[in-house]
Amino acid sequence: MESLERFAPRETTPAESRAALAEDIPPPLGHWRLAAGDISLLIERRALWVGALLLLALLVASLAYLALGTERLAPPVVWRALVGQGDPVATFLVQELRLPRLVAAWLTGAAFALAGCLMQTLARNRLATPGIIGIDNGATAFAVASVVGLGTSLAPPAMALVGGATAAAITFGLASGGDTRGYRFIVAGIGIGAMFGAVTQLLLAQIDIDSANAAYPWTVGTLNARTGGAVLALAGGCAMGLPLALALARSLGNMRFSNAIAQGFGVPLRRRRLQVLSLAVVLSALAVAVAGPVGMVGLIGPEIARSLSSSRSVPLIASALAGALVMVLADLVGRLLLAPIELPVGIVTAIVGGPWLLWILLRPSRNPA
Repeated sequence: MESLERFAPRETTPAESRAALAEDIPPPLGHWRLAAGDISLLIERRALWVGALLLLALLVASLAYLALGTERLAPPVVWRALVGQGDPVATFLVQELRLPRLVAAWLTGAAFALAGCLMQTLARNRLATPGIIGIDNGATAFAVASVVGLGTSLAPPAMALVGGATAAAITFGLASGGDTRGYRFIVAGIGIGAMFGAVTQLLLAQIDIDSANAAYPWTVGTLNARTGGAVLALAGGCAMGLPLALALARSLGNMRFSNAIAQGFGVPLRRRRLQVLSLAVVLSALAVAVAGPVGMVGLIGPEIARSLSSSRSVPLIASALAGALVMVLADLVGRLLLAPIELPVGIVTAIVGGPWLLWILLRPSRNPA
């Protein structure tokens, strides 16, 4: 009797039962399952490969960004300058001039594109980016107003955040009933953006040439006028914004369907819309505070990510990587095309983004946001 009690089967815990059940069920086609104890995670293979491809492209573009300019450097020279063991001139070029601007390009591109992906998914419309529905113009108008009326020391980045939130609130209100879907929301946003654009032009027309020159970078989109404080605030916004967006990914995937289906999946629609809209406004306004309005990145980045990814999920990480890649390449072209004269990155993205926008409008939709 004593020996039978020694070998009696041990009772399994609920966590062990769930883990054993998960091991018995094969993962869906095209997914890997990672299981550790009670936690099981599904990873889409295509999303992983797309992310790796975009990250590799971003690293190559970043190396070119550091190497090319009025003074060209070989890749080994760039590497030695990065670790502080190279020629003093090369080290100064890389560490003091090009690397800070590259970091600003990464962060602004990722923030613009992530905000664009969030807004497009929320509105189920590929045109619903923060730049097109007026959030960027609102942030720009408030930033210019702070430069013109209060002086640069009074934190244009903070005013840009207020302006972006104001434009979003007005657009949200004019869409009536808190609806963020359909062309009513888009048309209201375009109107609000035009109004804030006119306010910006009116402010610039009323001031002297020196003040206008100080405010000019905020109107065209450039990485020349970035400030350390604004870049640091944007870095903090991206560090918190991306995990928050990933936490909302499941709800975002369900919100692409009709309201009834999304509510059937247990999505609290009104609260989720407010959370997603707030996150998009904060990311977009912080990016405007660094580089001014570079609206087309919020359109091009998610489109690249969506065309490479499958239609089963919302490509948040891929959008951020694609946006950073677009921003780095656009600023590199702006620095090299008419060197030593630099074209603002906002002008380069507008030249590329205009035809891209027409292509989106005219081609048949096969993979809606």
